[in-house]
Amino acid sequence: MSNADLAAPSLLSRINLQRYVVYIGFLAIFLFFAIVLRDSGFLTVRNLSNIVLQTAPVTIMAIGLVFVMSAGEIDLSIGSIVAVSALAAAVTIGQYGMVAGIIAGLGAGFVIGLINGFLVAYVKLPSFLVTLATLGLFAGVSRSMTDLRSIPVTDSLFTGIFGSGSLFGIPSLIWWTVIAIAIAHIVFRETRFGAHVLATGDNARAAAVCGISVPRIRLAVLTLSGVIAGLAGLLYAGRLQAAKYTLGETDLMTVIAAVIVGGTLLNGGKGSIVGALVGSLMMGMLNNGLILMGLSVSDQMIVRGFIILAAVAVSLREKNR
Repeated sequence: MSNADLAAPSLLSRINLQRYVVYIGFLAIFLFFAIVLRDSGFLTVRNLSNIVLQTAPVTIMAIGLVFVMSAGEIDLSIGSIVAVSALAAAVTIGQYGMVAGIIAGLGAGFVIGLINGFLVAYVKLPSFLVTLATLGLFAGVSRSMTDLRSIPVTDSLFTGIFGSGSLFGIPSLIWWTVIAIAIAHIVFRETRFGAHVLATGDNARAAAVCGISVPRIRLAVLTLSGVIAGLAGLLYAGRLQAAKYTLGETDLMTVIAAVIVGGTLLNGGKGSIVGALVGSLMMGMLNNGLILMGLSVSDQMIVRGFIILAAVAVSLREKNR
């Protein structure tokens, strides 16, 4: 056997294939639908742009969840935060104007995230249980805020900025996605805060020994997740020109799938903002393709469930190496 034959397996063993799974999966799903649905309009510019626009709020939520999961925590309440924030913004815009509505929407996300973070960081409750509780609590709050009614958003400036508008011919939702991804990637990869988040998720005890305030990091990432989910609520309200208690209700599984498929480890210590973007687009493309194929919502949920199982298996395997 030649030296080249011996070197090839060694080279492959050094390549972290898990890092590229999301890109390989994205390309494979795209090619599959491009072939199978070539006569169903999948490859039209309108359909592809709709995928990007529809996944914008999910991508925004995924950014916050990357920070949370990289710190070794979880936030299950983001769907409820989206609904409460959108409703708070819609009600406030109708009474006090756009600026007050934006503050109310983001403020609602901030307060809920702060509650989650305080209970996890300083009361030392598990984030899974805390955010599961606030998920149910604020789902009830969103239902009671407007007696299950949809609240229209008629402020054209608000809907233009957060949903239906465009700048230089590019839809505002894409601008929000690009700006949020760029800022989050820089913060996550190039700042001390991002390094502390990863260190906390990798080994909280060692991070504390190194002088990192682990409770402060946990408080920060959960609060940040709440604010970002609040922004997603504003994007939903702007795009749909209305707010309802059902907003964000079915997004949690999609967001978690996008984040894990994108390379963020389930147990913390590693994450990818760009990977989450690709994972979100992949999930949006998957939903779109399955709809064009005529599959029901339940069938789509089954497929997403299998994808999450596969992604979790890869994530845990990578963590145990």
